[in-house]
Amino acid sequence: MSGILEGLKVVEMGNNIAIPAAGAILADWGADVIKVEPLTGEMMRGMGSVQGVKMTGVNMQFELLNRDKRALAIDLKKEKGTSILHRMVKVSDVFIANYEVNTLKKLQLDYNTLSRINPGLIYAVVTGYGTKGPDKDERGFDFTAGWARSGTQHLMAEREGAPPAQRAGMYDRTTGMHAVAGVCAALFNREKTGKGQEIELSLYHVGVYTIATDIQNALNGLPSVPNDRTKASSPLWNSYCAGDGRWFQFAMLQSDVHWPGLCRAMERPDLESNPKYNHMHKRAENSEELIRIMDEVFATKDRSEWEKRFIENEVIYGRIETPAEVANDPQAHANDFFTEIDHPVTGRMKYVTMPVDFRQNPASVRTPSPEVGQHNEEILLELRYSWDDISSLKEEGVVL
Repeated sequence: MSGILEGLKVVEMGNNIAIPAAGAILADWGADVIKVEPLTGEMMRGMGSVQGVKMTGVNMQFELLNRDKRALAIDLKKEKGTSILHRMVKVSDVFIANYEVNTLKKLQLDYNTLSRINPGLIYAVVTGYGTKGPDKDERGFDFTAGWARSGTQHLMAEREGAPPAQRAGMYDRTTGMHAVAGVCAALFNREKTGKGQEIELSLYHVGVYTIATDIQNALNGLPSVPNDRTKASSPLWNSYCAGDGRWFQFAMLQSDVHWPGLCRAMERPDLESNPKYNHMHKRAENSEELIRIMDEVFATKDRSEWEKRFIENEVIYGRIETPAEVANDPQAHANDFFTEIDHPVTGRMKYVTMPVDFRQNPASVRTPSPEVGQHNEEILLELRYSWDDISSLKEEGVVL
């Protein structure tokens, strides 16, 4: 069965995570994504560790972001290298990149240049902070432009504590998803008009939009404050620790609807009828006191026991799991969160799948990430270079 984007040709010039993540989504959905790299390979190939996990044998992060792609390694500082890419753009549908805008212009890979070669081209570039304003030329990573600058890191700190670090690639992958949405919308528009499109998005803007609830409030004079679970305005939208040290999260927006069931689960009918807690506004007024009571109650039983009671009484909760627990979660496996394919180094490799699937044209992980320039000859032959041309390009150091 073919992928939903089969036949779509994508040129990816991606470093690290944001654009490679976008390319991986398009590739899983069936597009022919060609990853263009310098002769030494892109930056992520050289990562020794990610979040304290050493990359030994196989670079797991690179695998996650570059499966299902073909690889072309060329020297774009050479005129013949640029000519190869221009020839590829002429027969492609989409160009995606997160190189610096000034670098793309110097390499003759800006939108104005490429759209003259292919007027129907969909061109998407991710920057750190946008292409206008005083910081337009600043280099930005998701930790800095998305997480820190957006206000997220400030809001995630608890009780005046040090601002926490995000997990690797959170805002990069979110930005990649936005890039894919933009590309698909532009492709739809091209179907109607025949015209290409230039798309721009920044890590900073994606970060701001991701916490848009807080930013919207701030825009209108209602600043948000970092979380403090002991002072949560709704004790029914808060986290608690069970007697075995395992945590869970409540998310009961209509707290009056769920309050009786929660009291039954806790075997505390006295709390349900107590005038200090019998209405959401009363619970908000007395939240610190009620949270202390609930903390004491939940410390009396293991989380597994509480889960049974929550399910019986229709309490909306989520267990707080470790990544290892997620990797073995029957619910995740039942819904195909993970897949496994053959890998030339490990024999078998497990991958996290994309969260959007298509029933009639399912997404799939088909091949592991390519080596640097693995498909050079194959791609150049498709572009109608002869074997003699390819030999000359290799001798001149234009391609591997």
